[in-house]
Amino acid sequence: MVFHRYLIEIGQGVDMHGGDNTKAALKALQDATHHCCMAGVHEIFHFTPGDGNIQVKADIYAPKTDSIDTRPLYDYLDAYDTEIKLHTGGASAPGLHMPQMGAGDHITIVLAVLTVYVNSSN
Repeated sequence: MVFHRYLIEIGQGVDMHGGDNTKAALKALQDATHHCCMAGVHEIFHFTPGDGNIQVKADIYAPKTDSIDTRPLYDYLDAYDTEIKLHTGGASAPGLHMPQMGAGDHITIVLAVLTVYVNSSN
């Protein structure tokens, strides 16, 4: 199979209270996927999730990659063959500590760059 890029989308996720990089990363993925519709993958190529013809690469840019649990990210993108790569990036800024909202006082911003590849050998 030969795969080529079909779509590139960017999303941003923020944890306002608590500095949870996993929560912000999941929000970034959700933001990216909510900005696109891959109608052509299904209507032109007649591919369906799980048939091996669609691959998704998610590059996650976060302030603290070592604190990210990738399981919820893979679970969110489970319909496709998925690769997730973590990169240091994103942003962290002083925020407001509200104990009922999270464990810290930093705003954590994570970026997700989704690249969708399709099998072009069919």
